[in-house]
Amino acid sequence: MGADSEDAVKQLSLLMEQVEAPLKRSFQNMHQGYLKETLVRFLKAREWNVSKAHKMIVDSLNWRIQNEIDSVLERPIVPVDLYRSIRDSQLIGLSGYTKEGLPVFGIGVGHSTYDKASVHYYVQSHIQINEYRDRIILPRLTQQFRRPVTQCIKVLDMTGLKLSALSQIKILTSISTVDDLNYPEKTETYYVVNVPYIFSACWKVVKPLLQERTKKKVKVLTGCGRDELLKIMDYSALPHFCRHEGSGSSKHSSTDVDNCFSPDHPFHKELYDHIKEQASRRELIKMGSLHVSIPEPDPDDAKIVEVIQAEFQKIGEQDESPNGHKD
Repeated sequence: MGADSEDAVKQLSLLMEQVEAPLKRSFQNMHQGYLKETLVRFLKAREWNVSKAHKMIVDSLNWRIQNEIDSVLERPIVPVDLYRSIRDSQLIGLSGYTKEGLPVFGIGVGHSTYDKASVHYYVQSHIQINEYRDRIILPRLTQQFRRPVTQCIKVLDMTGLKLSALSQIKILTSISTVDDLNYPEKTETYYVVNVPYIFSACWKVVKPLLQERTKKKVKVLTGCGRDELLKIMDYSALPHFCRHEGSGSSKHSSTDVDNCFSPDHPFHKELYDHIKEQASRRELIKMGSLHVSIPEPDPDDAKIVEVIQAEFQKIGEQDESPNGHKD
């Protein structure tokens, strides 16, 4: 970082020392002892504007307190059959680690249906994965590698992406907004694989609207992306849908421990067991979802959602025409 960046970090650090005690306690959960790295993430998210970054952190801390995010890892989704249904319809999991020690999260964008529970459960599940990553996985990796490990990479499987995904745009926007405003700059790179025509068409119109730093993070790979991904991770860390061509996320069994989406995968078992243990210590096992308030999306992000909706509609109209494109 240059002198200006260092100065911005110092200014923001001084401002954070002045926040009220409840916010300070929540801030400790957020930064996990890596104060500078956390301040840099929020500064990057606000183009190094100190006052905007300060507001973003304070807003995020208030959101955490109001929605009891600091105790979210004490709220298991019960009964377990409901949790398994969520795992089968919100496809995400930790497949391994890069050669540099970054966690690799696979996400089945095309085959996630979000239709087995209320939106609150899906948001709760997503936040629990975020918090477990930030409070358990990243600190463990930091100890192992003896240097701060504060980011992950995500591999997005577009297998099965169809026009019907438009019906999920609301829940996807909610989850994206939670991430953008409360977990900024936690993903180093997004690798997009198994890309159908519908994604390519949308990407053409969305890409110009993205900020430059976001564009640099998104890499659309050929096919299942295996050859490119093997440059940064071992074969054992590849998500199952990247191991050979045609192995998209539709080819999974809910009992397959090699499939990072499965509730029987070691990552999901470890996560769920951790939450149950924390809950039993506090005697907090409660029925019902955690109702998290969703912040208003950034106007630029809202515009991108509108563009995606319009492009989906346009593709739908083309498909209905006699010479329409078929996936």
